[in-house]
Amino acid sequence: MTALKDYSKEELQAELKKLLSRFEEIKGQNLKLDMTRGKPSPEQLDLSQKMLTILTEDEYKSANGTDCRNYGGVDGLPEAKEIFAEFLEVGVNELVIGGNASLTLMHDTVVNALLHGVVGGEKPWIQQKVKFICPSPGYDRHFSVCEHHGIEMIAVANGANGPDMDEVEKLVASDDSIKGIWCVPKYGNPTGATFSDEVVDRLAGMKTAANDFRIFWDNAYTVHHLNDNKDQLKNILEACKSAGNSDRVFIFGSTSKISFAGAGVGVMGGSEANMNWVRKNLSMQTIGPDKLNQLRHIRFFENFDGIKTHMKKHAALLRPKFSLVREILDSELGGLEIATWSNPNGGYFISMDTLDDCAKEVVAMAAEVGVKLTGAGATFPYKNDPDNKNIRLAPSLPSLEEIKKAMEVVAVCVKIASVKKLLK
Repeated sequence: MTALKDYSKEELQAELKKLLSRFEEIKGQNLKLDMTRGKPSPEQLDLSQKMLTILTEDEYKSANGTDCRNYGGVDGLPEAKEIFAEFLEVGVNELVIGGNASLTLMHDTVVNALLHGVVGGEKPWIQQKVKFICPSPGYDRHFSVCEHHGIEMIAVANGANGPDMDEVEKLVASDDSIKGIWCVPKYGNPTGATFSDEVVDRLAGMKTAANDFRIFWDNAYTVHHLNDNKDQLKNILEACKSAGNSDRVFIFGSTSKISFAGAGVGVMGGSEANMNWVRKNLSMQTIGPDKLNQLRHIRFFENFDGIKTHMKKHAALLRPKFSLVREILDSELGGLEIATWSNPNGGYFISMDTLDDCAKEVVAMAAEVGVKLTGAGATFPYKNDPDNKNIRLAPSLPSLEEIKKAMEVVAVCVKIASVKKLLK
C-alpha cells in the first residue's frame, strides 16, 4: 500500500471524495457503539457468577473464626492477605485490603498525604506546593485525582519501556515540590507497555529533592495477559529496598477486572512503615471493609494459582477482540503511514497515534456516525494532548461484530482526517 504522503494532490482529492461517500453510507446505518472505557464484557463478568452464591447461610466465618458479618478487620482477613500478598509481590505485613476499588485507595492516599503528610515527611503536603509527574499518554483518572485536589501536573513522555527517565530524574532532583509520580507499570493504560528493569531501578534509586516523594504504582493489569508471551515486571518494592528507599512506593491493585468490576477487592502494598500509616488513617475512616466480599473471593479463587487459572478464561475472551482490532487497522491503515498503534501482550487498551492535529477530528467524526471513543486528549493531564494525536481504543466491552463495525468507522475517519491534513 502506498503511503498517503506520496499521493498527488489530485489523487488525494479523489481519495477524499470516495472516503466521504463511504462516511455518508456509514452514517445511514444508525450505529450505537461504545468503545470509551475498559469495562469487562458481560461474558467476562459471567466467569465469576458462582461467587454470588458461594457462601451458604452458615458459611460466614473466616479460617480464624472471624464473623465476617460483624465489625473489625480494618486491613483485611488473614487468608485474603495470603492471596493478595502474592498478587502484589509484597509480604503479608506489607499489605492492606480495602473496599472494592483500588482507585479509592489511591485517592484516599493522596488526600491523607495532603492532610497529614507521609512517613518521613516534615509536614502535610497541603502546606506546600505540590506537583506530580504524569507519564503521558496515561490513565485519565489518575490525572483527575490531581486536578480535583489542585495538584499541578507535569507531563513526561511515556514510551515503550516506561517514562522518559532522563527527564523524570532531572525534574525530581531539582524541584522539592514534586511529591509523586503516577505509574501504570504493566500493560499500561493506554500504551500497553511494561516498564523495563532499568526504568524500575532508576525510579527506585533516583535522587529526589523532596524527602517525602512517592511513587504511585498502579499495577492494575499485573495478571491480565492476553497470550502466553507474558511481560515480566521487576519487583518495585524490592528495588526500592535495595536502593535504600523502602518507603518510596505505594503499590495498588484490585480484582475489578478479575471478578466483578463493581464488587471486587482493592488492595494496597508497601513498606511496613507505609502500611502502618495507611492502617492508622483507615482506622479513622472505617471499622472494617466488606469482609463477606473478601470471603467470597477466598472461597472462589482459593489461592493465587486460582486467580491465574481464572485469568486464562478472561484472555480467551479478550484475545479475539484485540486481534480483530489489529487486523482491521492493519488492513485499512497499514502502509499508509498515517497512524501507528500498539500491540500489547496484555491489559485492556490499544493506543493509536494519528498524524499530528487529527485525533479530535477523528473522535468527533466517529461520534457523528454513532461510534463513541475516549475523548481525544483524555490520556494527558488537563485533557491536553499537545500533538492532538493519541486515541485510546478499548475493545473489551463490545462484541466482535460491534468491534468490526466500530473499527471500520475509526479507520475511515482516520483516513479522512489525514487526507484533509495532507491537502492543506
